Amino acid sequence: MHKIAQETVACLENLAAFLFSGTQRRRIGEVACTALRESQGRQQQGIAYVTPQRSKPRHPKYLPEHALCILLIGGACCALARPCLGQEEQRAEASPTSTAAPSASQSSTTNGAPQSTNPQQPETESETKKKRVPRGAFVVAPLPISSPAVGTGIVPVLGYIFPFSRNDKISPPSVIGVAGLVTNNGSRGFAVGGQLYLKENTYRITSGFARGNVNYDIYGFGLFTGRKLPLNQTGQAFFSEFLRRIGWRFFAGPRFITGRSFLTVQLTNPGNFPIPPNIGLNTTLTAIGAKLTRDTSPNRFYPTSGTFFNFTSDFFSQSLGSKYSFQSYTATFSEYWSLSKAQVLAYNAFLCGTGGSPPFYGNCIYGTNNELRGYTAGRYFTRYALATQLEYRRVLPKRFGFVVFGGVGGTIPGGTQRYGTQKFLPSGGGGLRFALSQKYHVNLRADIAQGRDGHTFGMGVGEAF
Repeated sequence: MHKIAQETVACLENLAAFLFSGTQRRRIGEVACTALRESQGRQQQGIAYVTPQRSKPRHPKYLPEHALCILLIGGACCALARPCLGQEEQRAEASPTSTAAPSASQSSTTNGAPQSTNPQQPETESETKKKRVPRGAFVVAPLPISSPAVGTGIVPVLGYIFPFSRNDKISPPSVIGVAGLVTNNGSRGFAVGGQLYLKENTYRITSGFARGNVNYDIYGFGLFTGRKLPLNQTGQAFFSEFLRRIGWRFFAGPRFITGRSFLTVQLTNPGNFPIPPNIGLNTTLTAIGAKLTRDTSPNRFYPTSGTFFNFTSDFFSQSLGSKYSFQSYTATFSEYWSLSKAQVLAYNAFLCGTGGSPPFYGNCIYGTNNELRGYTAGRYFTRYALATQLEYRRVLPKRFGFVVFGGVGGTIPGGTQRYGTQKFLPSGGGGLRFALSQKYHVNLRADIAQGRDGHTFGMGVGEAF
């Protein structure tokens, strides 16, 4: 009885040591198993002791002792089970990956059928690249050109439309591109440029460079009406502007323009046709200016609603290294109405003015900025020009569409201007459209228009206004 009491006390001491000192489950199992083996050994010794006297019944005094020992050991095991399970749950929460394997192995058999225990493998880098959404869209268009001013040829255009930042969901898409010019009258040239929208449409940066030689005609008036003077102008130009949002969707900022050109007459005997000054001389033009613009349309490539306003002022000065000192001002306003999902009505107004003493090509050149289609660039060089037009646009299936347009305008000479005269200039026509980029709705346009002096055919990327 004394030995059983000692063993019981030892078990209780181990239990207390675990509860108050935090010993691991391994030691508890060892203690419980040791006590159980010793108890079974003593039971076997007692049985062996009484085996020779099988005729005598077992002494009843051992029953309470054995029962007490078994109850104490069983109680200790039950008491130890709860803190051990608690520690196992804490380990499971601390290392969830360690419990993933047993759960996977348990779920590997369902209705007696083995299943794969391999977890889903992560996508490889090549598969991720395949599923990656393209950042932007390329626009490629070899544009045929047929113009009375520069002849017939091709204008290859390559552009890339993309968001400058993937995380920026507010800024309009940015554009970078390159274009060329090759015509049958000997005109050659190229241009590179880009327009970037940054910081959630807070900043706009536009820059471009062009170089080439252009053969074109200027037209006389008065006594020289119907006559033209062929010219060749070779040179290069650089342009840049930086705009910042100032509120109410207005953007404002400075501009810079500089360029050099060399002008020659292609006729050996132009007769008494008035010759522009500085023929055969290198001419440099440099200006600083400002721009104010506001655009509320949802898509600048194909506006379906909203308005667009743009005002620029450029100041050419000899103090900046310019050959001529003069000022140039332009203002444009457009508004768009969505008649239905596939129909848009667009309105545009344009105004141009110059001051000071500009060269003839520094004046408002009618027909160069799509003021009114139907007029050859170079026929009207005037100090002031204005135009207004209305256009109906319709989207058709299979990326196609068409437009119908019409408008009126005029030119007003000023001062001692040698070229151009006051004219009332109406225009009307139509054209076809083909979507080069469905993502951004960038159209290839082909328009034919009738003006006061004849008709013109032109192609371009994007809408006329």
